[in-house]
Amino acid sequence: MGLMKKADKEIEMYRRELAKKEAQIADYTEHLKRLQAEFENYCKRVEKERKDVASFASERLVVKLLLVIDDFERALPQLKSVPEPTRKGIEMIFRNLHKMLDEECVQAIPSVGQKFDPYKHEVLMQVESDQPEDVIVEELQKGYTMNGKVIRYAKVKISKNHGLEPKND
Repeated sequence: MGLMKKADKEIEMYRRELAKKEAQIADYTEHLKRLQAEFENYCKRVEKERKDVASFASERLVVKLLLVIDDFERALPQLKSVPEPTRKGIEMIFRNLHKMLDEECVQAIPSVGQKFDPYKHEVLMQVESDQPEDVIVEELQKGYTMNGKVIRYAKVKISKNHGLEPKND
């Protein structure tokens, strides 16, 4: 019987050791799963940051390009006295610039006749008008969005309430 008790004790000792090892394996497995999830999140975050940096650089370049387009838009009406081939060449360059903007998902913000939207428009002046209040009557500088995000607010004049002051009773 002594041999059986000794064997039972050894078996029990091995079972406890096995249970400890299984618990340790479960802890290591959980830790590994957390590390894998953290690493996957890190990879996603780095990829998003990389895209954001590229998008920001592209956005900065487009904003600078918009200044050139503004100059073209002011110059085009003045080209009546320029020889035909020169005028056509300048117009072609202007069209190519707009094509590049289209490829980068850059869109002009609609303004004149629209209701003022502080998320798209910047009011520089208010003028009396026959339009309802807060309607854009003139666009002083075009605004643009890129991939749905405003990259330059439209600078506008809006109508005001025809000089009618609200009554204070």
